[in-house]
Amino acid sequence: MTVTRFAPSPTGYIHVGNLRTALFNHLIARKTGGQFVLRIDDTDPERSKQEYVDAIREDLEWLGLTWDRMERQSERLDRYEDAAQRLRDMGRFYEAFETPTELDLKRKKQLNMGKPPVYDRAALALSDEEKTKLREERGPGVWRFKLDHERIEWPDGILGDVSIDAASVSDPVLIRADGQFLYTLASVVDDIDMGITHIVRGNDHVTNTATQIQMIRALGGTVPTFAHHSLLTGPQGESLSKRLGTLSLRDLRAAGVEPEALLSLMARLGSSQPVELRMSLDEIAEGFDLNTFGSAPTKFDVNDLYPLTAKKLHELPFETVREEVEALGVPADKAELFWKVVRENIVTRKDMAAWWTLFRDGAEPLVADEDRDFIAEAMGLLPEGPYDGGTWKAFTDAVKDKTGRKGKGLFMPLRKAITGQERGPDMGDVMPLLQVVRARSLAQ
Repeated sequence: MTVTRFAPSPTGYIHVGNLRTALFNHLIARKTGGQFVLRIDDTDPERSKQEYVDAIREDLEWLGLTWDRMERQSERLDRYEDAAQRLRDMGRFYEAFETPTELDLKRKKQLNMGKPPVYDRAALALSDEEKTKLREERGPGVWRFKLDHERIEWPDGILGDVSIDAASVSDPVLIRADGQFLYTLASVVDDIDMGITHIVRGNDHVTNTATQIQMIRALGGTVPTFAHHSLLTGPQGESLSKRLGTLSLRDLRAAGVEPEALLSLMARLGSSQPVELRMSLDEIAEGFDLNTFGSAPTKFDVNDLYPLTAKKLHELPFETVREEVEALGVPADKAELFWKVVRENIVTRKDMAAWWTLFRDGAEPLVADEDRDFIAEAMGLLPEGPYDGGTWKAFTDAVKDKTGRKGKGLFMPLRKAITGQERGPDMGDVMPLLQVVRARSLAQ
């Protein structure tokens, strides 16, 4: 059975970059009838916060990305300690004591010599007495996984065949000096224990994947199928790293973006398939194909979400928005007509309120200087409300007969005077919704 996972750290809110990873793994599980695991990577007790755990759950639920089970790394520390001891016993785990300054000097020296800046494994030459002395002087060291210096290869679901020389990579630190288990060890142990079969994540993790493959094999696990998607950039190719705070899912939700719009865009962005609005996750999963994605950086423009959001709203039947419409104060007998009138003239649900304000309170007349006399004459022909579906035609026919105006010269100035806008819904439908027409005060 296919088992995928999304493993966010609860140190902040989910942003669009995280979402791609969550969505791809969820779609693979959904498409194959497998399982999707939500794993909270909270081994960092200082930065991990429960409020972010709650926010992650809320954001995924808003999108419909439900999980089959949820795990927390903070509840699995004993498993990581067991794995660490196994690695020690097989000679693949060693303690190192260099300070950050010493490591930096080593890297600079290697670069000056034209060598890759990888850890030189000096700690392996330490005697037990030297280690004891260093612990007394500096405290506990970090624990590094000893890589086998060979080529690490795997068929990547997006990048194709990947091959990395382990000698070009530093032995990864898996336990900090303060005893905290780091992501690399915890992730490997969890993926083995939870039977993860497929992992999709950003291509900034390619080197991590290489080291993790060796760790999985050392611990007797089965290597999952890996795929590394491209990273997102801004619309001009700029880095998103400084903007991700404004691109969190909760910010997009607050801005009125519909979940189907966000999912539809993210499920195709960076692939050879066109972006098309899909109204359900089943539809999105049906058309999802990991093989269509490329490795080049992918441009993301938040403005692309709004046409998709508007398109979704245009297709919504009244019953799905009845409560929202009536909550605005729209009378029940006018609510369905209100939705018919505004749904193709809004981008987000929040835009409905401005339309109801216009209908309820009337609009400031928009009248060109050359039309002032015409509007004053015309408004004298508009009766007091309430209006119905035939009011607009009867009114404009009367104005046409009296003034001789017709076509755009007739209809546009009247629309602008009554609604304060140059374009908008059919005026035959608008008139029954108008509670006040402020332009009537211009009548001669």
